[in-house]
Amino acid sequence: MTAPAFPAASGGSRHLPVAAGFDALDDPVRASLLGAHAHLAEQRGRVLRYPRDVSPFLSMPPDPGPADWQDAAALAGAGGEVPLTGPVAVPPGGWEESRNVPGVQLTGERVAGAHDTGAVRLGPADVPEMLDLVERTRPGPFLTRTLELGHYVGIRLGGALVAMAGERLHPPGWTEISAVCTDPGHRGRGLATRLVLAVAAGVRDRGETPFLHASAANTHAIRLYERLGFRLRRTTEFRTVRVPARGRAEGAHTRGPGGLGQPRRGDAP
Repeated sequence: MTAPAFPAASGGSRHLPVAAGFDALDDPVRASLLGAHAHLAEQRGRVLRYPRDVSPFLSMPPDPGPADWQDAAALAGAGGEVPLTGPVAVPPGGWEESRNVPGVQLTGERVAGAHDTGAVRLGPADVPEMLDLVERTRPGPFLTRTLELGHYVGIRLGGALVAMAGERLHPPGWTEISAVCTDPGHRGRGLATRLVLAVAAGVRDRGETPFLHASAANTHAIRLYERLGFRLRRTTEFRTVRVPARGRAEGAHTRGPGGLGQPRRGDAP
């Protein structure tokens, strides 16, 4: 098939491989880096990644060959970790799996969202507090420039940031809700629920649909998301492989659908 043209990281457009029957939610990292986040993309051959201080995600093409694995190793660096997304690629000899966590992908076609006047927009000046909250709650990757991926909102009590949520991946027509977390001392008050609905309302205002990912073991969060109207789209794996010390690759094949490599379990709202 003829691959559609997407914006390239350096501007203009570039033809990069898209699997037959490709759905943006099957590989939302690649769909984001070829679309709304193309201005952030770092590219080597057919391999794409976010800057290291924005997100750990790296995207392999749907049919990776030896040259693609070599490019991934060059982008990640010797001993670096590569979260695998889309169709799960079996890495060459010398690479090792460092993480494999079962997960789920939920979509919010039925979620209208609800604007919340108590949810404040978070910006660059709030990043130190956001990083501190993430360190205490472990919702998943959030780095010094993750804020650039989308809008983030939070709730402050007594001036302190006690809960937050925001936007991460942005495949065409969709926006992922991520970094949902609440300070342990303020849980059970519905703060994360309010923020998920507030972020969803902003997504809906743009004519898009919210979606999210969660660890399959985080049943409390999944039940809550389902009560809000999210529905299971597919199961997945949060899988990460490590580049060999010398960064060499010898070929690979693919097996089945895969998932986002998320280093840490999502926090229950």
